[in-house]
Amino acid sequence: ELPITELAVWSGDTVRMDQEGFLYFVGRRDEMIKTSGYRVSPTEVEEVIYGSGLVGDAVAFAAPHPTLGEAIVVVASAGEGRDAGPTDALLAYCKQHMPNYMIPARIEWLETLPRNPNGKFDRPALAAQFRDALQRDQK
Repeated sequence: ELPITELAVWSGDTVRMDQEGFLYFVGRRDEMIKTSGYRVSPTEVEEVIYGSGLVGDAVAFAAPHPTLGEAIVVVASAGEGRDAGPTDALLAYCKQHMPNYMIPARIEWLETLPRNPNGKFDRPALAAQFRDALQRDQK
């Protein structure tokens, strides 16, 4: 028997490898947002949003857009003891810390974000809830 020298796992995850061979999770292939010709991981957007210190929780997802292909929508909660809805401040932060194609087209606020039975944010439920609002705005 030959020893296994390499192992491949087909998980649907997108990762990047650093110079030392360490892998870093970027996002799930099926969750990638295709906007303005770029592929954007919701995780990339969420990390910048969390870095603002203006949200308690955040979920990014795609919504159909007539010219961009897909637009980025973020649904956030303000977190304990904070007022919801600092949309202008959050957008200003995004403009300073993201390339233009990653800036959310819409930011929505909820008191708490829904979770699935596994405890993860229920991204499909949020997308279904707010996708329609974005499409109405475009008409």
